[in-house]
Amino acid sequence: MLPLALFDTTIASLAERPFVWMVIVIAYLLGAVPFGLILAKWKTGVDLRTMGSGNIGTTNAARAMGRSWGFVVFALDFLKGFAPVLLVHFFSGLDVPDDREFLQVLVGTASVLGHCYPVYLGFKGGKGVATGCGAIVAIDWRIFVIGGLVWVLTRLATGYAGLASILMGVAFPIAAFVIDWPNHRALVVGAALLTLLIVVRHRGNIQRMLQGTEPNARHKKEAARHG
Repeated sequence: MLPLALFDTTIASLAERPFVWMVIVIAYLLGAVPFGLILAKWKTGVDLRTMGSGNIGTTNAARAMGRSWGFVVFALDFLKGFAPVLLVHFFSGLDVPDDREFLQVLVGTASVLGHCYPVYLGFKGGKGVATGCGAIVAIDWRIFVIGGLVWVLTRLATGYAGLASILMGVAFPIAAFVIDWPNHRALVVGAALLTLLIVVRHRGNIQRMLQGTEPNARHKKEAARHG
């Protein structure tokens, strides 16, 4: 749970505004739209839940439809987090920056939870990485850049996309804290919760990495080169 004592005044202010809960519910329902599943079914007739990792996100979509369509799925999942959080920034009517950022974090969290636990699919969804990235960009793009750099370096060094996503998630709250803790308190806490969710959603990847059975991009390239 959030350390609510840090945000007592903000919570009291938002609780007086009925539109807040409506925005959070809409963000969840938008986040729950399974774009990867829909596109794969439309383009190839394949149900992503029955192939590869069984995940409805970018990586499995790329396996089913090719890398280009994987990028399309990433972009759409990214927008599920980015669009509602950005709209809150411009149209919430909240004049106090702490109130506005707290609501942005709540909306971003709702979007990510919608993606991971979609009501339309029996609460069995994706891993939340792309949607979480979108929400963070809408609040402070610098944090995403730092996390993205960690992702790229980890992927290049290890070949594991899952490990890259986990370490990117770890980098987000650290970057938010270092960049501007006084003005990003809600984001630091929200990003830490996102990190925890990313780790939980990647627990299968973690187990396969420990067993040595996780797909590895570097190994595939080396095999192709020698094959």
